[in-house]
Amino acid sequence: MTPVGGPLVATALDLPAGSPGGSVELFLDLYTGPKPLIPARPFMLAPTGRRPRQPAGLELLPVVGKCLDGPAFHRYIAALGRALSETIDPEQVGVLHLQHLTFGATPALLRALPDRPSIALVHGTDLLFAAAHRHQHQILTDTTRLADAIVVPTAAMADRLLQIAPTTDRTKIHHIPWGIPDQLLARPPRHTARPAGGPFRLLYAGRLTPEKGADNLLRALAAVAGVELSIAAPNDQFHTLTPTLRTSGVKIRYLGWLRRPQLWRTFTDHDLLVMPSTTLEAMGLVALEAQACGLPVIYQPVPGLAEALAASGTATDFTRPAVLARDIDRLRTTPGLLPALRQAGRSNAARYPLSATANALTELGHRIS
Repeated sequence: MTPVGGPLVATALDLPAGSPGGSVELFLDLYTGPKPLIPARPFMLAPTGRRPRQPAGLELLPVVGKCLDGPAFHRYIAALGRALSETIDPEQVGVLHLQHLTFGATPALLRALPDRPSIALVHGTDLLFAAAHRHQHQILTDTTRLADAIVVPTAAMADRLLQIAPTTDRTKIHHIPWGIPDQLLARPPRHTARPAGGPFRLLYAGRLTPEKGADNLLRALAAVAGVELSIAAPNDQFHTLTPTLRTSGVKIRYLGWLRRPQLWRTFTDHDLLVMPSTTLEAMGLVALEAQACGLPVIYQPVPGLAEALAASGTATDFTRPAVLARDIDRLRTTPGLLPALRQAGRSNAARYPLSATANALTELGHRIS
């Protein structure tokens, strides 16, 4: 599917360039590169210290002081707004794409370009922080009121948004699923057969923040024999697991934080992706990318993830070790089950090309402009 042309977008994530996370990867996939799917001026924060390799088109804001509340938070928003105002010509921008609706970039963009039509894109982090922090709840509520349209990737995200911000105008809400790169769907890496007699190879890939459920995973895997768990995660977050790792007795391989092509190849060297999230996922893009590479997924059926995967993956309960042990044993011993899940996963992933996401967002921008 060829992306359609549209008005120039201004968008920002107030995270340092190089930060991990699915919303960051989606942001870079949509707005950066030699031929971005959505023509845009995309901004992130300039990192302190050594800068990572920067995608084409990404612009960095030299603003420091990110925080969540209090007078310093308002000063931070004002500094972001000034930096954006000094960089962007309002006459060149057709629409705003507001990301991470509970942090500083969204109110800063609205302050810098108050007269531009805007689309609010709801990510899982937004709803988690709005539920837990008063200031973030207020920003979410203000943003959904001011935005011309609100985009959610799953119906579950719309339900959770309305629980947290019940005054949201439902007529503004549009369901546009997130997507994974078209080139991955067209040319996935080849799956590697499991060595005979070797351990059953499990993979965890992603951030290790509390809502991702890694502690539940390690406690549950202590009751599962014959498995090896690989973890691809940020180094600093991995080290927070050290106490649990010591007591779990699970055989662990730490892979570091992998770049996307490395992660895609890593999928092919494993038998099962584990997704033990405890609260919600906007959509679970890492699971869809794994499915595109032929890696079956076992997951906690939290909102968003259950909708995106449904029967194409295996739902389990990572809080009950006996249940997880039973489900993993069934997957590795039932003839034909893993190949069937690989095929179901590939078919499911094919429903979510990133170009379709870009087209739908661009068309929505035309409608509100």
